[in-house]
Amino acid sequence: MLGRTYEGQNCSAARALELVGERWTLLILRDVLLRHLKTFGEFRASLGIARNVLSARLDHLVREGVLQRRPYGGHADHYEYLPTDKATDLLPVILALTAWGDRWAAPQGPPVLFRHGSCGAAVEQRVECAGCGELADLHQVVAVPGPGR
Repeated sequence: MLGRTYEGQNCSAARALELVGERWTLLILRDVLLRHLKTFGEFRASLGIARNVLSARLDHLVREGVLQRRPYGGHADHYEYLPTDKATDLLPVILALTAWGDRWAAPQGPPVLFRHGSCGAAVEQRVECAGCGELADLHQVVAVPGPGR
């Protein structure tokens, strides 16, 4: 987890990073949201992460309401981890981070392609104006004070 070196900032991005910005956390969320993995064993096999680190990250995500822990398989100590709305809302973030990685950190090309399940077309991220629907030129996006300021 990040240290709270930004305590003087009123910044939603910094707060979000405190909750989900640690690399294992984002990879667990990727596996939950895009690979539909649910169990401790599935996460271990996918990520090769140490048991104690995985346990701590899953506990954190459950505590923060990002994942829901539910017993499964008739064993008191076996759980599956299911995404909440808070997790599902992170899907565009993970897709955007992956697209950036495909462009700037994948010299052999994207290792995974995301397709729409119904028609098979590529899934893309777009930044568009909520008012007019025009795709936003990122040089035209400006930050203005919000109600939480």
